[in-house]
Amino acid sequence: MDFALIIQTVTLYAIPVLFAITLHEAAHGYAARHFGDPTAHLLGRITVNPVKHIDPVGTIAMPLLLYFATAGAFLFGYAKPVPVNFGRLRNPKRDMIWVALAGPGANLVQAIGWLVLLYVLLGAGVDERFWLQMCRAGVTVNLVMFAFNLFPLPPLDGGRILVGLLPWRQAEMVSRVEPYGFFIVLALVVSGLVGSYWLRPLMDLTLSAIELLLTPLRLLLT
Repeated sequence: MDFALIIQTVTLYAIPVLFAITLHEAAHGYAARHFGDPTAHLLGRITVNPVKHIDPVGTIAMPLLLYFATAGAFLFGYAKPVPVNFGRLRNPKRDMIWVALAGPGANLVQAIGWLVLLYVLLGAGVDERFWLQMCRAGVTVNLVMFAFNLFPLPPLDGGRILVGLLPWRQAEMVSRVEPYGFFIVLALVVSGLVGSYWLRPLMDLTLSAIELLLTPLRLLLT
């Protein structure tokens, strides 16, 4: 295994990943406070300090272990979830949709931001490979987090959105999956089903939409 390549990859992705997970979790907390639940605020989780959101196992140990074990072919990890007491929201069933959307929404905004920065650097004639690659990594990381977290199964954000949208009876049935949801999602990820039928299609569609949105800027700068 090429350790120089590993160090280069970690360096490229470190800043985008830290921003991606930090703003994702902070956005959940901010939305929850906006809709009536101050739990995350009281625990100091509405912050851009990545230390508050990093889970030693899920954010560091697991991704590194999987990277070495699979020679970089498979990565999986998670941050420390922001605590939300949905019962304290002013309208729990409706507001939980917005709280859940806030995290992926933060990643979508960051993906757009990294692509804008890439266009600006290219337009300014910057040809330093490291910074251009970091911008591309920022787009990729945030698209992955955006698409993956929207998978419609609790405890992922997409599952909470689905619970909020469904009628009460169906919502209750879906919410019962939550204690086992993480293991179901992990199994689907390992099997490749999530990647092939959800992650890549949604990422490609989202990237195409962002590129279309930024076409005037790209043409202006180039």
